[in-house]
Amino acid sequence: MSKESLEWLNANTLIGFTDKRGSAWHYRANLQSAEPNHYPGAIPVEDVKRRLFGWRAVASPVYVEGPVTGGLVRVPERRAFVRSDTGHVMGIFGEGYRAHAYEQWLIDTVAQVLDADLAIGSAGLLRQGAVAWVSVEVPENVRTPEGVEFRPHLFAATSFDGSLATTFKRAVTNIVCDNSMSAGLAESGQQLKIRHSRHSPLRLGEARQALHIVYEIADAFAAQVKRLCETSVSERQWADFIDAHAPLPDEPGRSRTLAEHKRESLDRLWRNDMRVAPWQHTAYGVLQAVSTFTHHEQTVRGAARAERNMLRAVTGGVDDLDAGTLHTLEHVMAHAVR
Repeated sequence: MSKESLEWLNANTLIGFTDKRGSAWHYRANLQSAEPNHYPGAIPVEDVKRRLFGWRAVASPVYVEGPVTGGLVRVPERRAFVRSDTGHVMGIFGEGYRAHAYEQWLIDTVAQVLDADLAIGSAGLLRQGAVAWVSVEVPENVRTPEGVEFRPHLFAATSFDGSLATTFKRAVTNIVCDNSMSAGLAESGQQLKIRHSRHSPLRLGEARQALHIVYEIADAFAAQVKRLCETSVSERQWADFIDAHAPLPDEPGRSRTLAEHKRESLDRLWRNDMRVAPWQHTAYGVLQAVSTFTHHEQTVRGAARAERNMLRAVTGGVDDLDAGTLHTLEHVMAHAVR
């Protein structure tokens, strides 16, 4: 993680309920402004508006340099969306694109369903403001009898660079390792996507309804944790899982080196890391090993780790990761000898 990325995260993300979850992994005291970005309790809605969304996405015509005259030629039926405060060009779109203003879609919609049991737990900007999210959470952590502590939440996210439809998606944050995990684990997480089209305002009512599903997350996730913790995984099955999940190429080279690192890291997490080892020899331990490695240790290319993790949580990558892990494990256990 570069210094610039750390500076951005400490200035452009807000982290709530730190009394319950601790500081974010990217927290650096020396990079905090006079107004810290960590809150012991809920993040006030007005702070999100003022500190993150206090600017407008301005539609601007697009020009290119003419190859004949050298002058500027306007591109028909194309508009750029530019930050009103920094001038950063976030995206260029056709006439059919409809901007979803952050305050309206991520704050006003969320604010309409906030009550005594729901509050904003995190919010932030990525890609120089072209992507934004707000997370609605319950105030208290949930702890299962198996010792898994988590926070149910729902992401509301959208973009001005075309990378995201406006998305409302349920998930959980695993407290011990700060991982986002699929709320249904073996099932696709419930979500609603609203495209940036001329028909999108007609679906605001559905977005408001989707926020209510945060109440259903805790029971669904706890039931899955119980089932997975009751599923034993032998050492032989763990070794077979590693072979299937991270196969070792025959030929030497970068691919083999990366596979060796992945295999060694997974086995170390499985045996010695407190984020995983308490659930060793269970299916949940396998899931936790893969999730922890992917979130915190796997090589990241082309993006900051925080950006990749957040986008994975919103776009469905978390669901795909967890479902893929369990599918591989189920296949291994069906064929392996204990």
